[in-house]
Amino acid sequence: MFQLELQAIHTGASAQNKEEAIRQVAAALTAAGNVTEGYVNGMLAREQQTSTFLGNGIAIPHGTTDTRDLVLKTGVQVFQFPQGIAWGDDQTAYVAIGIAAKSDEHLALLRQLTHVLSDDSIAEQLKTASAEDLRALLMGEKQAAEFSFDTSLITLNVAASDLITLQAMNAGRLQSAGVVDASYVADVVSTTPLNLGQGIWLSDSSLGNLRSGVAISRAEHAFDHQGEQASLLISVSATDERPLEVLGYLSALLQQGKADRLLKADAAGVYALLTSEVDEQAEVLTAEYTIRNEHGLHARPGTALVSVIKQFNSDITVTNLDGSGKPANGRSLMKVVALGVKKGHRLRFTASGDDAQQALNAIEEAITSGLGEGAS
Repeated sequence: MFQLELQAIHTGASAQNKEEAIRQVAAALTAAGNVTEGYVNGMLAREQQTSTFLGNGIAIPHGTTDTRDLVLKTGVQVFQFPQGIAWGDDQTAYVAIGIAAKSDEHLALLRQLTHVLSDDSIAEQLKTASAEDLRALLMGEKQAAEFSFDTSLITLNVAASDLITLQAMNAGRLQSAGVVDASYVADVVSTTPLNLGQGIWLSDSSLGNLRSGVAISRAEHAFDHQGEQASLLISVSATDERPLEVLGYLSALLQQGKADRLLKADAAGVYALLTSEVDEQAEVLTAEYTIRNEHGLHARPGTALVSVIKQFNSDITVTNLDGSGKPANGRSLMKVVALGVKKGHRLRFTASGDDAQQALNAIEEAITSGLGEGAS
Protein backbone atom coordinates (compact mmCIF):
# COMPACT_ATOMS: atom_id res chain seq x y z
CA MET A 1 0.00 0.00 0.00
CA PHE A 2 1.19 3.51 -0.78
CA GLN A 3 2.64 5.32 2.23
CA LEU A 4 2.53 9.10 2.58
CA GLU A 5 5.49 10.66 4.39
CA LEU A 6 5.11 13.78 6.52
CA GLN A 7 7.84 15.58 4.59
CA ALA A 8 5.67 15.30 1.47
CA ILE A 9 2.89 17.35 3.09
CA HIS A 10 2.96 21.15 2.90
CA THR A 11 0.30 22.86 5.02
CA GLY A 12 -0.73 26.51 5.02
CA ALA A 13 0.48 27.14 1.46
CA SER A 14 -0.75 30.04 -0.66
CA ALA A 15 -0.85 30.79 -4.37
CA GLN A 16 -2.42 33.48 -6.53
CA ASN A 17 -3.84 31.07 -9.09
CA LYS A 18 -3.88 27.50 -10.34
CA GLU A 19 -0.71 27.80 -12.42
CA GLU A 20 1.28 29.12 -9.46
CA ALA A 21 -0.08 26.30 -7.29
CA ILE A 22 0.94 23.68 -9.87
CA ARG A 23 4.43 25.18 -10.14
CA GLN A 24 4.80 24.88 -6.37
CA VAL A 25 3.74 21.24 -6.47
CA ALA A 26 6.07 20.50 -9.41
CA ALA A 27 8.99 22.13 -7.63
CA ALA A 28 8.39 19.92 -4.59
CA LEU A 29 8.25 16.79 -6.77
CA THR A 30 11.54 17.85 -8.38
CA ALA A 31 13.20 18.58 -5.03
CA ALA A 32 12.10 15.18 -3.72
CA GLY A 33 13.76 13.46 -6.66
CA ASN A 34 10.53 12.19 -8.16
CA VAL A 35 10.83 14.05 -11.47
CA THR A 36 13.24 16.12 -13.55
CA GLU A 37 12.86 19.85 -14.15
CA GLY A 38 10.72 19.64 -17.28
CA TYR A 39 7.88 17.71 -15.65
CA VAL A 40 6.15 20.96 -14.71
CA ASN A 41 5.42 21.57 -18.39
CA GLY A 42 3.58 18.27 -18.56
CA MET A 43 1.53 19.17 -15.49
CA LEU A 44 0.52 22.51 -17.02
CA ALA A 45 -0.26 20.82 -20.34
CA ARG A 46 -2.46 18.29 -18.58
CA GLU A 47 -4.56 21.10 -17.15
CA GLN A 48 -4.98 22.50 -20.65
CA GLN A 49 -6.26 19.13 -21.85
CA THR A 50 -8.67 18.60 -18.95
CA SER A 51 -9.03 19.82 -15.41
CA THR A 52 -7.58 17.58 -12.71
CA PHE A 53 -10.14 18.79 -10.16
CA LEU A 54 -11.84 15.77 -8.56
CA GLY A 55 -14.44 17.47 -6.40
CA ASN A 56 -14.81 18.07 -2.65
CA GLY A 57 -12.01 20.65 -2.80
CA ILE A 58 -9.42 18.20 -4.14
CA ALA A 59 -7.24 18.47 -7.26
CA ILE A 60 -4.66 15.93 -8.47
CA PRO A 61 -2.29 17.77 -10.84
CA HIS A 62 -0.04 15.38 -12.79
CA GLY A 63 1.82 15.16 -16.07
CA THR A 64 0.86 13.91 -19.50
CA THR A 65 1.82 10.54 -20.94
CA ASP A 66 4.38 12.39 -23.08
CA THR A 67 6.25 13.49 -19.95
CA ARG A 68 6.16 10.13 -18.19
CA ASP A 69 9.80 9.52 -19.14
CA LEU A 70 10.67 12.49 -16.89
CA VAL A 71 9.47 10.59 -13.82
CA LEU A 72 12.40 9.17 -11.86
CA LYS A 73 10.37 7.43 -9.17
CA THR A 74 6.70 7.30 -8.26
CA GLY A 75 5.62 9.66 -5.50
CA VAL A 76 3.32 12.46 -4.42
CA GLN A 77 3.53 15.90 -2.86
CA VAL A 78 0.52 17.28 -1.01
CA PHE A 79 -0.16 21.02 -0.74
CA GLN A 80 -2.86 22.47 1.46
CA PHE A 81 -4.28 25.86 0.42
CA PRO A 82 -6.58 27.00 3.27
CA GLN A 83 -7.86 30.03 1.33
CA GLY A 84 -8.69 27.92 -1.73
CA ILE A 85 -7.46 28.06 -5.33
CA ALA A 86 -9.83 28.64 -8.26
CA TRP A 87 -9.37 25.45 -10.31
CA GLY A 88 -12.04 26.02 -12.93
CA ASP A 89 -15.68 26.99 -13.28
CA ASP A 90 -17.12 27.04 -9.75
CA GLN A 91 -14.30 24.72 -8.63
CA THR A 92 -12.17 25.56 -5.61
CA ALA A 93 -9.27 23.35 -4.53
CA TYR A 94 -8.12 23.35 -0.92
CA VAL A 95 -5.77 20.39 -1.32
CA ALA A 96 -3.62 19.64 -4.38
CA ILE A 97 -2.06 16.20 -4.56
CA GLY A 98 0.74 16.30 -7.12
CA ILE A 99 1.37 12.89 -8.65
CA ALA A 100 4.41 11.48 -10.44
CA ALA A 101 3.98 7.92 -11.72
CA LYS A 102 6.28 5.87 -13.96
CA SER A 103 3.47 3.65 -15.31
CA ASP A 104 -0.09 3.00 -14.19
CA GLU A 105 0.99 2.81 -10.55
CA HIS A 106 -0.96 6.02 -9.97
CA LEU A 107 -4.26 4.19 -10.49
CA ALA A 108 -3.86 2.22 -7.26
CA LEU A 109 -2.66 5.36 -5.52
CA LEU A 110 -5.63 7.33 -6.80
CA ARG A 111 -8.03 4.64 -5.77
CA GLN A 112 -6.65 4.68 -2.25
CA LEU A 113 -6.70 8.46 -1.93
CA THR A 114 -10.03 9.11 -3.61
CA HIS A 115 -11.69 6.44 -1.51
CA VAL A 116 -10.77 8.54 1.51
CA LEU A 117 -11.49 11.89 -0.09
CA SER A 118 -14.94 10.89 -1.29
CA ASP A 119 -16.13 11.30 2.29
CA ASP A 120 -17.54 14.84 2.34
CA SER A 121 -16.96 15.28 6.06
CA ILE A 122 -13.28 14.41 5.70
CA ALA A 123 -12.82 16.73 2.71
CA GLU A 124 -14.00 19.64 4.86
CA GLN A 125 -11.40 18.83 7.49
CA LEU A 126 -8.59 18.84 4.93
CA LYS A 127 -8.71 22.64 4.64
CA THR A 128 -7.18 23.36 8.03
CA ALA A 129 -5.76 20.05 9.29
CA SER A 130 -2.20 19.87 10.61
CA ALA A 131 0.39 17.87 8.65
CA GLU A 132 -0.04 14.91 11.01
CA ASP A 133 -3.82 15.01 10.83
CA LEU A 134 -3.74 15.55 7.07
CA ARG A 135 -1.59 12.47 6.63
CA ALA A 136 -3.91 10.45 8.87
CA LEU A 137 -6.95 11.62 6.90
CA LEU A 138 -5.40 10.87 3.51
CA MET A 139 -4.19 7.44 4.62
CA GLY A 140 -7.62 6.59 6.02
CA GLU A 141 -6.33 6.26 9.58
CA LYS A 142 -9.10 8.52 10.90
CA GLN A 143 -11.92 6.86 9.03
CA ALA A 144 -14.67 5.02 10.76
CA ALA A 145 -14.23 1.27 10.72
CA GLU A 146 -14.81 0.00 7.22
CA PHE A 147 -18.18 -1.52 6.38
CA SER A 148 -17.40 -4.83 4.70
CA PHE A 149 -19.86 -5.51 1.90
CA ASP A 150 -18.94 -5.91 -1.75
CA THR A 151 -19.13 -8.56 -4.44
CA SER A 152 -16.29 -10.56 -2.85
CA LEU A 153 -18.75 -11.33 -0.02
CA ILE A 154 -21.50 -12.49 -2.39
CA THR A 155 -21.36 -16.12 -3.51
CA LEU A 156 -23.79 -17.42 -6.12
CA ASN A 157 -24.69 -20.85 -7.52
CA VAL A 158 -23.67 -22.70 -4.36
CA ALA A 159 -24.21 -26.46 -4.54
CA ALA A 160 -26.21 -26.55 -1.32
CA SER A 161 -29.33 -28.39 -0.18
CA ASP A 162 -29.39 -27.16 3.42
CA LEU A 163 -29.09 -23.85 5.26
CA ILE A 164 -26.09 -24.86 7.36
CA THR A 165 -23.94 -24.98 4.22
CA LEU A 166 -24.88 -21.39 3.39
CA GLN A 167 -24.43 -20.35 7.04
CA ALA A 168 -20.94 -21.84 7.23
CA MET A 169 -19.93 -20.26 3.92
CA ASN A 170 -21.09 -16.79 4.92
CA ALA A 171 -19.60 -16.99 8.40
CA GLY A 172 -16.30 -18.24 6.99
CA ARG A 173 -16.09 -15.36 4.55
CA LEU A 174 -16.87 -12.82 7.25
CA GLN A 175 -14.21 -14.34 9.50
CA SER A 176 -11.63 -14.33 6.69
CA ALA A 177 -12.41 -10.64 6.11
CA GLY A 178 -11.75 -9.89 9.77
CA VAL A 179 -15.37 -8.93 10.37
CA VAL A 180 -16.20 -11.61 12.97
CA ASP A 181 -14.32 -14.02 15.20
CA ALA A 182 -14.71 -17.72 15.91
CA SER A 183 -17.46 -17.20 18.51
CA TYR A 184 -19.70 -15.69 15.80
CA VAL A 185 -19.06 -18.64 13.51
CA ALA A 186 -19.81 -21.18 16.25
CA ASP A 187 -23.01 -19.41 17.23
CA VAL A 188 -24.55 -18.92 13.79
CA VAL A 189 -23.96 -22.49 12.59
CA SER A 190 -25.82 -23.77 15.65
CA THR A 191 -28.79 -21.41 15.26
CA THR A 192 -31.56 -21.63 12.68
CA PRO A 193 -31.75 -18.48 10.51
CA LEU A 194 -34.87 -16.33 10.31
CA ASN A 195 -37.17 -16.97 7.35
CA LEU A 196 -38.03 -13.63 5.73
CA GLY A 197 -40.16 -15.21 3.00
CA GLN A 198 -39.86 -15.48 -0.78
CA GLY A 199 -36.84 -17.80 -0.38
CA ILE A 200 -34.78 -15.27 1.62
CA TRP A 201 -33.31 -16.08 5.05
CA LEU A 202 -31.38 -13.98 7.57
CA SER A 203 -28.62 -15.02 9.94
CA ASP A 204 -26.86 -13.00 12.66
CA SER A 205 -25.37 -13.32 16.14
CA SER A 206 -24.79 -11.15 19.19
CA LEU A 207 -21.38 -12.78 19.62
CA GLY A 208 -18.06 -12.04 17.95
CA ASN A 209 -19.05 -8.97 15.91
CA LEU A 210 -15.73 -7.16 15.31
CA ARG A 211 -17.05 -4.67 12.76
CA SER A 212 -20.05 -4.29 10.49
CA GLY A 213 -20.34 -6.47 7.42
CA VAL A 214 -22.70 -8.47 5.25
CA ALA A 215 -22.16 -11.75 3.41
CA ILE A 216 -24.58 -13.43 1.01
CA SER A 217 -24.78 -16.95 -0.39
CA ARG A 218 -27.32 -18.11 -2.96
CA ALA A 219 -27.99 -21.74 -3.72
CA GLU A 220 -27.80 -22.95 -7.29
CA HIS A 221 -31.27 -24.44 -6.85
CA ALA A 222 -33.94 -23.62 -4.28
CA PHE A 223 -34.38 -26.27 -1.60
CA ASP A 224 -36.83 -27.07 1.20
CA HIS A 225 -36.12 -26.40 4.86
CA GLN A 226 -38.80 -27.69 7.22
CA GLY A 227 -41.51 -27.06 4.66
CA GLU A 228 -40.23 -23.59 3.70
CA GLN A 229 -38.41 -22.59 0.51
CA ALA A 230 -34.79 -21.50 0.84
CA SER A 231 -32.71 -19.90 -1.91
CA LEU A 232 -30.57 -17.14 -0.43
CA LEU A 233 -29.04 -16.43 2.98
CA ILE A 234 -27.92 -13.02 4.19
CA SER A 235 -25.54 -13.06 7.17
CA VAL A 236 -25.01 -9.84 9.13
CA SER A 237 -22.41 -8.61 11.59
CA ALA A 238 -23.39 -5.29 13.16
CA THR A 239 -21.33 -2.88 15.25
CA ASP A 240 -23.08 0.24 13.93
CA GLU A 241 -26.16 1.13 11.86
CA ARG A 242 -24.70 0.59 8.38
CA PRO A 243 -26.03 -2.98 7.95
CA LEU A 244 -29.51 -1.57 8.66
CA GLU A 245 -29.34 0.31 5.37
CA VAL A 246 -28.84 -2.98 3.52
CA LEU A 247 -31.67 -4.59 5.46
CA GLY A 248 -33.87 -1.59 4.70
CA TYR A 249 -33.49 -2.16 0.99
CA LEU A 250 -34.06 -5.87 1.49
CA SER A 251 -37.26 -5.11 3.41
CA ALA A 252 -38.50 -2.86 0.60
CA LEU A 253 -37.93 -5.61 -1.97
CA LEU A 254 -39.80 -8.12 0.18
CA GLN A 255 -42.71 -5.77 0.79
CA GLN A 256 -43.00 -5.11 -2.94
CA GLY A 257 -42.86 -8.84 -3.70
CA LYS A 258 -39.67 -8.35 -5.73
CA ALA A 259 -37.30 -10.67 -3.89
CA ASP A 260 -37.02 -12.72 -7.08
CA ARG A 261 -34.77 -9.94 -8.41
CA LEU A 262 -32.18 -11.02 -5.83
CA LEU A 263 -32.56 -14.62 -6.97
CA LYS A 264 -31.87 -13.80 -10.63
CA ALA A 265 -29.24 -11.06 -10.53
CA ASP A 266 -25.48 -11.57 -10.77
CA ALA A 267 -23.25 -10.53 -7.86
CA ALA A 268 -23.00 -6.90 -8.96
CA GLY A 269 -26.76 -6.81 -9.40
CA VAL A 270 -27.41 -8.27 -5.95
CA TYR A 271 -25.10 -5.67 -4.43
CA ALA A 272 -26.82 -2.87 -6.33
CA LEU A 273 -30.27 -3.97 -5.19
CA LEU A 274 -29.18 -3.85 -1.55
CA THR A 275 -27.45 -0.46 -1.53
CA SER A 276 -28.72 3.09 -1.70
CA GLU A 277 -26.48 3.94 -4.64
CA VAL A 278 -29.02 2.89 -7.25
CA ASP A 279 -32.52 3.93 -8.21
CA GLU A 280 -34.95 1.18 -7.27
CA GLN A 281 -37.41 1.99 -10.02
CA ALA A 282 -38.80 -1.05 -11.77
CA GLU A 283 -37.81 0.25 -15.20
CA VAL A 284 -34.06 0.51 -15.50
CA LEU A 285 -31.70 -0.11 -18.40
CA THR A 286 -28.25 -1.63 -18.11
CA ALA A 287 -25.32 -2.03 -20.47
CA GLU A 288 -21.78 -3.35 -20.13
CA TYR A 289 -18.74 -1.96 -21.93
CA THR A 290 -15.03 -2.78 -21.71
CA ILE A 291 -12.47 -0.04 -21.18
CA ARG A 292 -9.67 -0.17 -23.76
CA ASN A 293 -7.67 2.88 -22.69
CA GLU A 294 -4.07 1.90 -22.09
CA HIS A 295 -3.97 3.33 -18.58
CA GLY A 296 -7.60 2.81 -17.63
CA LEU A 297 -9.80 5.58 -16.30
CA HIS A 298 -7.31 8.09 -15.02
CA ALA A 299 -8.26 11.76 -14.82
CA ARG A 300 -8.57 12.59 -18.52
CA PRO A 301 -10.74 9.70 -19.78
CA GLY A 302 -12.60 9.73 -16.46
CA THR A 303 -13.47 13.36 -17.01
CA ALA A 304 -14.59 12.59 -20.57
CA LEU A 305 -16.89 9.83 -19.33
CA VAL A 306 -18.43 11.95 -16.58
CA SER A 307 -18.93 14.81 -19.05
CA VAL A 308 -20.96 12.54 -21.32
CA ILE A 309 -23.07 11.29 -18.42
CA LYS A 310 -23.81 14.82 -17.24
CA GLN A 311 -25.44 15.63 -20.59
CA PHE A 312 -28.43 13.48 -19.67
CA ASN A 313 -31.17 13.74 -17.05
CA SER A 314 -31.26 10.05 -16.15
CA ASP A 315 -29.77 8.70 -12.95
CA ILE A 316 -26.69 6.72 -13.98
CA THR A 317 -24.46 4.52 -11.86
CA VAL A 318 -21.20 2.85 -12.88
CA THR A 319 -20.03 -0.51 -11.54
CA ASN A 320 -16.58 -1.98 -12.12
CA LEU A 321 -17.38 -5.66 -12.58
CA ASP A 322 -13.68 -6.47 -12.27
CA GLY A 323 -13.29 -4.37 -9.12
CA SER A 324 -15.21 -4.21 -5.87
CA GLY A 325 -18.58 -4.40 -7.61
CA LYS A 326 -19.79 -1.30 -5.78
CA PRO A 327 -21.85 1.10 -7.94
CA ALA A 328 -20.71 4.71 -8.11
CA ASN A 329 -22.54 7.88 -9.05
CA GLY A 330 -21.66 8.46 -12.70
CA ARG A 331 -21.78 12.24 -12.23
CA SER A 332 -18.95 12.23 -9.68
CA LEU A 333 -15.44 12.20 -11.16
CA MET A 334 -14.00 11.37 -7.77
CA LYS A 335 -16.19 8.30 -7.37
CA VAL A 336 -15.60 7.15 -10.96
CA VAL A 337 -11.80 7.45 -10.63
CA ALA A 338 -12.01 5.67 -7.26
CA LEU A 339 -13.37 2.59 -9.05
CA GLY A 340 -9.76 1.81 -10.03
CA VAL A 341 -10.63 0.94 -13.62
CA LYS A 342 -7.75 -0.54 -15.62
CA LYS A 343 -7.50 -1.56 -19.27
CA GLY A 344 -9.74 -4.55 -19.94
CA HIS A 345 -12.06 -3.94 -16.99
CA ARG A 346 -15.78 -4.29 -17.66
CA LEU A 347 -18.07 -1.49 -16.58
CA ARG A 348 -21.78 -1.87 -16.04
CA PHE A 349 -23.89 1.25 -16.51
CA THR A 350 -27.34 1.36 -14.94
CA ALA A 351 -29.60 4.17 -16.17
CA SER A 352 -33.13 5.14 -15.16
CA GLY A 353 -34.99 8.10 -16.63
CA ASP A 354 -36.68 9.35 -19.76
CA ASP A 355 -33.41 9.55 -21.73
CA ALA A 356 -31.78 6.39 -20.34
CA GLN A 357 -31.33 4.68 -23.71
CA GLN A 358 -29.87 7.78 -25.31
CA ALA A 359 -27.44 8.07 -22.41
CA LEU A 360 -26.27 4.47 -22.76
CA ASN A 361 -25.83 4.93 -26.51
CA ALA A 362 -23.72 8.04 -25.95
CA ILE A 363 -21.63 6.28 -23.29
CA GLU A 364 -20.97 3.37 -25.64
CA GLU A 365 -19.89 5.72 -28.42
CA ALA A 366 -17.58 7.64 -26.08
CA ILE A 367 -15.93 4.48 -24.74
CA THR A 368 -15.55 3.02 -28.23
CA SER A 369 -13.86 6.22 -29.43
CA GLY A 370 -11.39 6.11 -26.54
CA LEU A 371 -12.75 8.76 -24.16
CA GLY A 372 -10.62 11.50 -25.64
CA GLU A 373 -7.52 9.36 -26.06
CA GLY A 374 -8.39 7.74 -29.37
CA ALA A 375 -9.64 4.22 -30.04
CA SER A 376 -7.19 1.42 -29.32
